[in-house]
Amino acid sequence: MNLLTIENMSKSYTERLLFDNVTFGINEGDKIGVIGINGTGKSTLLKIIAGLEEPDIGAVIRGKKVRVGYLPQTPVFDASLTILQNVVLNQKADEEYRNLEGEARAMLLKLGISEADGSPALLSGGQRKRAALVRALLTPAEILVLDEPTNHLDHGMVEWLEEYLGKYRGAFIMVTHDRYFLDKVTNKIIEIDKGSIYSYQANYSRFLELKTEREEMLLATERKAKSLFRMELEWMQRGARARSTKQKAHIQRFEELRDRQAVEEDGKVEISALSSRMGKKTIELDHIGKGFGDKQLIKDFTYILLPGDRIGIIGANGCGKSTLLNILAGILPPDSGTIERGTTIKLGYFSQENEYMDEKLRVIDYVKETAEYIQTPEGTVTASQMCEKFLFTGSMQYTQIAKLSGGEKRRLYLLKILMEAPNILILDEPTNDLDIQTLTILEDYLETFPGIVVTVSHDRYFLDKTVTRIFSFEDGTIRQYEGNFTDYQDARSLREGDAEKTPANAVNEGQEQKASVATWKQKSNKPRFTYQEQREYETIDTVIEELENKLLELEGAIEKAATEYSKLNELMVRKEELEKELEEKMDRWVYLSDLAAQIEAAKLEK
Repeated sequence: MNLLTIENMSKSYTERLLFDNVTFGINEGDKIGVIGINGTGKSTLLKIIAGLEEPDIGAVIRGKKVRVGYLPQTPVFDASLTILQNVVLNQKADEEYRNLEGEARAMLLKLGISEADGSPALLSGGQRKRAALVRALLTPAEILVLDEPTNHLDHGMVEWLEEYLGKYRGAFIMVTHDRYFLDKVTNKIIEIDKGSIYSYQANYSRFLELKTEREEMLLATERKAKSLFRMELEWMQRGARARSTKQKAHIQRFEELRDRQAVEEDGKVEISALSSRMGKKTIELDHIGKGFGDKQLIKDFTYILLPGDRIGIIGANGCGKSTLLNILAGILPPDSGTIERGTTIKLGYFSQENEYMDEKLRVIDYVKETAEYIQTPEGTVTASQMCEKFLFTGSMQYTQIAKLSGGEKRRLYLLKILMEAPNILILDEPTNDLDIQTLTILEDYLETFPGIVVTVSHDRYFLDKTVTRIFSFEDGTIRQYEGNFTDYQDARSLREGDAEKTPANAVNEGQEQKASVATWKQKSNKPRFTYQEQREYETIDTVIEELENKLLELEGAIEKAATEYSKLNELMVRKEELEKELEEKMDRWVYLSDLAAQIEAAKLEK
């Protein structure tokens, strides 16, 4: 059953055409994710569906009894009412027995807001978003419209929302950058691209495959059209005369090919990794503590940032993640302990909130305030060229910042941070409000970045792609895990499983001897080798070399057995086994080498 239809809609924002004669509908059971780069009109589309904006041309047709719930990107509250009153305002349940205030309190508490009777003026930006999410979810709607629902939610809250939407009986349409979230809860993807809307009956993973197929077909059609145009152009240049029907058709075909709208390939955010030289001394935290009032957030934490560190910081909202970043950045002093910084350290801090931007400035002028040009591995790059790489094309560079979307402002702010060529990047929720395409390129950029990266993020996909160590705020302490977010989840599951099997005060004597990935990724706070690790560290280079030699020999054997199917199949299986073993040894080598570096650093500190 159709719930809502948009017919032949066109919509512009200032001089930018967002939608050009588009048509699509929302049906019962649709769980829709909206994809598109910043500035293409994702939030505008949601506002039109919610009835907050009207199209310039076209119609929006809703069913008579269709109710729409809406979560805006930037919620607004009545300051004269309490948080709870704001949430239940104008809300009415279908069932008389329901206690909406009680349900709202419980949901607010679940999302980390315990003072429901307080003023909304006391809420942080993240808390306001969570309170607005409760307001949107409290009463049933046939269509739920969610603009960045996972922003400012910690991992536990995101998993709760995944479960809630998985059971949701109505339809929903949402904009989100969280790719794991999209994959888990959607069954349909709408892509906004150059004024058009493309619909895919798929989750995010399948959408990527279908989008690639669509683009390849479009490019193949464009190549064919260009070849035909060259042929017709040659014919025209020979002096076509429109006397016969055949010649008239030739001329008409030429004009159609000449005037066709050419296929535009997507622009990509591309930037070479920029970094200033970093000396031996980085940032050293020694037994630091920090609290506010009666709440102790950080207690007796010690860590030395190592060259090449890729650290992800996770934990419940309000546990102290951003506080730790602010201490690292020198914005907040610790209450106890010391922090030392090397003289060559140059920080780039991408905070949750954009720095002040003079919105009267043009994009190019804002970038030039940082640098007129920069040096990259490829040579000198001007501010204008850097803007191009970040999807700010010629015309957009001379657009006032005030006319940019929220996501475009974030992308511009990120460009400015990276152009400063820091050697330590501190990223506080970098995935908030950035489109997926920009995130993908940022992830690729961080892979080649030669400096140190420390990030707070709730985006599980981003953490899996970019970090190799996790700091988890747990019960008032910061626990360290080796690996990315998935590795952290595995290690937590293993540790919690062990805790269930043994008494709380029991000592797991066999834990130190285990050489599995799950166990070696859990380190003690004081860096040291176990006996087994010391022996392994001394021999692992030789083991890796032997495996590499075996692979080389095997590849030679595979070439010789190219025509012997059965033997070739055996060799390929063996090759796959060796490659897997080599990958595990290389991971192990990274861990042991890193531990050795920490041990040496601890010795020098003494």
